[in-house]
Formats: sequence, C-alpha cells, structure tokens
Amino acid sequence: MAISRRSLIRGGIASALVLRSPLRALGAPALIGRQQLDIRSLSFDCINTGEQLKAVDYWVEGEYVPDVLAAINRALRDFMSGEVYPIAPALLDAMHQVGRRLETNARFELLCGYRSPETNAKLSRMYSGVASHSLHMKGQAADIALPGRPLREVHETALALRAGGVGFYPDQNFVHIDIGRVRRWVG
Repeated sequence: MAISRRSLIRGGIASALVLRSPLRALGAPALIGRQQLDIRSLSFDCINTGEQLKAVDYWVEGEYVPDVLAAINRALRDFMSGEVYPIAPALLDAMHQVGRRLETNARFELLCGYRSPETNAKLSRMYSGVASHSLHMKGQAADIALPGRPLREVHETALALRAGGVGFYPDQNFVHIDIGRVRRWVG
C-alpha cells in the first residue's frame, strides 16, 4: 500500500500533538525529499492557564489540520470557565504572519483567546475597556505579546497586516489582534 506524503505528514502531526512536545520552529518550512512544503506553525504560552502549546503545524500544503486546530482551540479556551470554542483560522494566520514578519521562533504569550459571553460580561464590569460585543466571544480575537520583541514592534507589525483590528495596551503589556474590520486604538 502506497502512503502519500500528505498522509505521512498528517499522521506525524496527529501523533505529535502532545502539548509539551516541540515539532518545529515557528514558520520553518519542512523538507521532505527535495520538495519544500508550505507549512504554518504557531506556539503559545497561555499566561492565565499556565499551559504551553509548542510549535504545532496547523496548516499543511494548503489545508488546515483539524486535529491541530482542536488542540489550538483547547489552548485558547476561556481561561475563566474552561469553555472551548473554535478559533477562526484567519486569526491564526494573522498571528502566524506577525511572528513570521518579526522573524521569531518565540512562543506567543497569550493573555486571552476565546471568552464566553459570561466571562466577557464579568471582565467588562471589572475593566472599562472591555467591549460588550467583543470578537473574543466569536473566537476572532487574541491578546498577545512576543518575548524578546518590543510591544510597539508587535503592534506596528500587526497594523501593517491590515487583517483586522489592532489595539495597543502598553500598560497591560499586550497587543489585541482580531479579524474584524480594520481599525486601531490605544487602551
């Protein structure tokens, strides 16, 4: 029975989805034989849960990898309730591009990914800058930082993508990135 390259890659990815096992550095293309594959990877340090998701290849040869997306959804879950929600692949692509443009292998520090409506309402009561219709509740926003990179540089890189909204929160040490309409603000 012949095994296709895609099957081989998917099998390897699925077997390597343990949250604490590194697969490969962010954005580094894999070489199989003499052909270079188009692969997108992300890594996270989830600040509020203490978990790490190290270098997972979520997009391989033009297709999103469902098992890897499920692992990302779990890692970016609501940090208060534990509720898991699908994270928009376009948001992952935007974060991947930020890391790639900054030429870093560092894991994103994730302050907040998905937020349930209940968590969002609670945070809105606690902090004045939390939007009542936040894209976090749709899995379309994340609050991030990148170790070793100035926050302003992360902010400017995200703005240059023009992939959606970008908020700069220097006092809280994060950049908000979403895939809504293109806009910018300082929090």
